Amino acid sequence: MAELSGKDRANYVKRMFARLAGRYDIANRWMTWGQDVRWRREVIDRACLPMGGKLLDVGTGTGDLALEAIQRDRTLFAGGLDFTLEMMRQGCIRQGSESVRWINSNALDLPFLKESFDAVVSGYLLRNVVDVERALAEQYRILKWGGWVVCLDTTPPPADIWHLPVRLYVRHIIPIIGGLIARDTKAYEYLPQSTELFMHPEELAGCMLRVGFKEVQYQCFMVGTMAIHWGVK
Repeated sequence: MAELSGKDRANYVKRMFARLAGRYDIANRWMTWGQDVRWRREVIDRACLPMGGKLLDVGTGTGDLALEAIQRDRTLFAGGLDFTLEMMRQGCIRQGSESVRWINSNALDLPFLKESFDAVVSGYLLRNVVDVERALAEQYRILKWGGWVVCLDTTPPPADIWHLPVRLYVRHIIPIIGGLIARDTKAYEYLPQSTELFMHPEELAGCMLRVGFKEVQYQCFMVGTMAIHWGVK
């Protein structure tokens, strides 16, 4: 599953999220013990949006980040972009969703002119794209000068004292939770696989620097299994 590449992987991920759409949010809350809500708030904090600014949430899913931003500033333009229609349809029934501009498109080919947004954010996107550097380059292109990009994603478990219990949780407990709540054990077997094959935090930071972002930093959470990265254009 996670070892797939190119169009095969993109199609697999799209079908997987289409299946999970109705129960994705509640499964996330259980698997992170509700901490994903706090992490998403920090993503918006780091975005440094001006009042009445323009935000793009790439890989928006059901719109968590876009909706969080709109709750803070009703004058904000918030676009939520995803290539899985079923996820966005779930987002469209959430409170405040009428204020989000929902866009069905691909993170590797964003349908906007350069320097269109004050900030670009994403949650659990980069681990799932087939070309991380291209996705980041697209975000850099559409970001205004001085604007921030902020990315939340899982990271491979660190090789420390928590290594074994964390791997046990990620490899075995998460698929059980996925099976019970989302009724899709197979999809939640993909999560640990894709996490362990993804870049370590310092590698992703290096990728952001290569694309052109400056002042790149990151912070890890949940004993090193989650990270928020940010950088400025």
